[in-house]
Amino acid sequence: MAVEEEGLRVFQSVKIKIGEAKNIPPYPGPNRMRDCYCTVNLDQEEVFRTKIIEKSLCPFYGEDFYCEIPRSFRHLSFYIFDRDVFRRDSSIGKVAVKKEDLQKYHGKDTWFQLQPVSADSEVQGKVHLELRLSEVITDSGVINHKLATRVLECQGLPIVNGQCDPYAAVSLLGPSRSEAKKTKVKRKTNNPQFEEVFYFEVTRPLSYTKRQFDVEEEDVDKLALRVDLWNASNLKFGDEFLGGVRVPLRVLGQAGVHDAWYFLQPRENGGKSVKVEELGSLRLNIVYTEDHVFPSEHYTPLRDLLLHSANVGPVSASTAHILGEVCREKQEAAIPLVRLFLHYGKIVPFISAIAHAEVNRTQDPNTIFRGNSLTSKCIDETMKLAGMHYLQVTLKPIIDEICTEHKPCEIDPVKLKESENLETNRENLRHYVDRIFNVITTSGVRCPTVMCDIFFSLRESAATRFQVDQDVRYTAVSSFIFLRFFAPAILSPNLFHLRPHHPDPATSRTLTLISKTIQTLGSLAKSKSANFKESYMAAFYDYFNEQKYADAVKNFLDLISTSGKWDQKSIETPIMLKEGSVKLTIKRVDGKGSKGTKGRFMIKRAQGRNRFGMKNFKKRWFRLTNHEFTYHKTKGEGALCSIPIENILAVERLEEESFKMKNMFQVIQPERALYIQANNCVEARDWIDILTKVSQCNRKRLSTYHPSAYLNGHWLCCKLSADTAPGCTPCTGGLPANIQLDVDGDRETERIYSLFSTYMTKLIKMQEACGSKSVYDGPEQEEYSSFVIDDPQETYKTLKLIVSAVQTLEQQHTKYKRDKFKKTKIGSQEHPIGDKSFQCYIRQQSESSTYSI
Repeated sequence: MAVEEEGLRVFQSVKIKIGEAKNIPPYPGPNRMRDCYCTVNLDQEEVFRTKIIEKSLCPFYGEDFYCEIPRSFRHLSFYIFDRDVFRRDSSIGKVAVKKEDLQKYHGKDTWFQLQPVSADSEVQGKVHLELRLSEVITDSGVINHKLATRVLECQGLPIVNGQCDPYAAVSLLGPSRSEAKKTKVKRKTNNPQFEEVFYFEVTRPLSYTKRQFDVEEEDVDKLALRVDLWNASNLKFGDEFLGGVRVPLRVLGQAGVHDAWYFLQPRENGGKSVKVEELGSLRLNIVYTEDHVFPSEHYTPLRDLLLHSANVGPVSASTAHILGEVCREKQEAAIPLVRLFLHYGKIVPFISAIAHAEVNRTQDPNTIFRGNSLTSKCIDETMKLAGMHYLQVTLKPIIDEICTEHKPCEIDPVKLKESENLETNRENLRHYVDRIFNVITTSGVRCPTVMCDIFFSLRESAATRFQVDQDVRYTAVSSFIFLRFFAPAILSPNLFHLRPHHPDPATSRTLTLISKTIQTLGSLAKSKSANFKESYMAAFYDYFNEQKYADAVKNFLDLISTSGKWDQKSIETPIMLKEGSVKLTIKRVDGKGSKGTKGRFMIKRAQGRNRFGMKNFKKRWFRLTNHEFTYHKTKGEGALCSIPIENILAVERLEEESFKMKNMFQVIQPERALYIQANNCVEARDWIDILTKVSQCNRKRLSTYHPSAYLNGHWLCCKLSADTAPGCTPCTGGLPANIQLDVDGDRETERIYSLFSTYMTKLIKMQEACGSKSVYDGPEQEEYSSFVIDDPQETYKTLKLIVSAVQTLEQQHTKYKRDKFKKTKIGSQEHPIGDKSFQCYIRQQSESSTYSI
């Protein structure tokens, strides 16, 4: 969620890895172990909770959390709780990191000491106060000073035990006195409007004795106003402290007036005295990002450079490739690049270009796409974004079952428990592997189109580069879909949103064994057993050393590396995707029987019949390749009819009423349609899915169709008599896996600008490397050897454009910050006075200038 700031949008996000806790204090009882979980909080609002780690004083969580932060906040807090099944869970300690301190820990594994949790320290919200010092002349003519304190309102108070009934206690504090007054209680609100004024004497009237009022007129600067917020409680424990502020009266200055918002602070010396080291510590990795996004036109130069990357020759001289070269980690560059290219529909040509360049640099086909290159990271990120729905549909049901059943699957004899049987465990594991293997290898029709297009490009580049190796077209694809997509999702289902939390140790071990086996099955390596260091895994894999597994993998890889957007004829041998025996008849769109282009091969409508009957349906053998859809009289015979894939305009179900037959579907072509009956509903669904998959990118695909046949002079569905009437129902138009991604292109370009700005010194160094390579034609100088520079002149030109675009954006950011600093007023509702900003406020008042934060 973006916050608008005068034409500029501000996005906040945080990515957290909750590692482990250590040295948690033991439970004070015979069972000293604890059942602990950790929460992530924005101030005191819980936004995430880990799983419970039972019976441990050093719990390991290993959980990741990411969120867009939709509101302002003061602290990012982490609480360790001990579960209590009988009473309310008790807090052990907390880590609270102030928003302004988050950059100190950015991207670093850091151990934080747990701090004590007490009601006195748990504060949030802000209060609006107005103070006015005025002179009052008494009846005797003496001038006294009175302080008028107006408590206007509070915002964002915490809710305690499901309620918030706040009131304010206002006190004037001095060296030898304290006066306290209270507002009315405001019921059921954490944003109370008080609008109450309190008066305090601040100079000594003549009628007061020193004992009663020991403050001289010149001692006003020693006084302070204390405002505490309380939650009125009916419990016997008394009211709960919500936070407070202490305002020295010197803020009044010469004017004698002060109007400001304050952040509420914890009570001084509140809480129990606990040694911090006694509470233990928590390991965290926090990445907090704040993106300031300008209107779209500001990003045009940099965005155009990035989107043109696929057309730059060589691609190593492109803006996107250079970003990957200068970033410390390729992943840093891949995330915003993939999102940007996906948003503008240019991800396939970009990845095809960088993949083709990487393949040409690869010498050994066995190492293709095995490194952590920009190509592999970009494809990984694309699969995570575009393939998330695909993973959910394919793996989630079986993963949920494995995590719920808790069947023993340990096959390492050393780790086997006494109560377990090795053969039973092997059978359990084999059952799971078989089921997951089957759901993967039969899921090809659901693979998102963008992934298929990328896999097609990888396949073609690899096959062209290594023509002698017949398997490289498979291993190029399997190195991603199996090794980097399915296997990691099985291993860590929580990271792919298949499970809410990391699995328990026993289930995690089961998933590890399944993942290793699936990874090896998908790799199509020549010697399978050699892939396993452990003898027990090699022995287990013997179950799967059958040709049917390799065939299933190849058929699956053939299907997902078929693309409707590319010239399918460029593949020398057609890929057979599906075949089987079904019944069919042919129907012209105009309602008449048709011989088609090859009349003797088509099935005619029976003579003298007014409607289709059973005699019009003939059993035929169908074959589908990535080139064509054909049918034959019997398996192995020549084709009676061939339909090019590009001629398929729609594939849809046919309503049962058309022919009083179940499991019907139609393949619509120009001028005619094939009506086909499958043997069962599953087979019908399979044929519809796979035919839709291979034809969904055809340019002339229909947008509407008739769900019923044209019989007896009208369409059964819409009753229209014109046989050429356009369809009455929208086509399904693709599979659910092809979902639109919600990507903000300007925000991704802003992130890329931030990366270029961060690594500006590397950009300059890369420019120097281009100059060095241009004039020095010899062994590469070591200081520049980390950059891939195929064409120094083209690369230098691109670098110059990048630096110019980045510097322009940098100037705009600087101007925005300068303008914002000028407008920033400490003490305003947007910038309340906090514990660190009070001195700044005093300086601002004394200098009559705006202090920038």
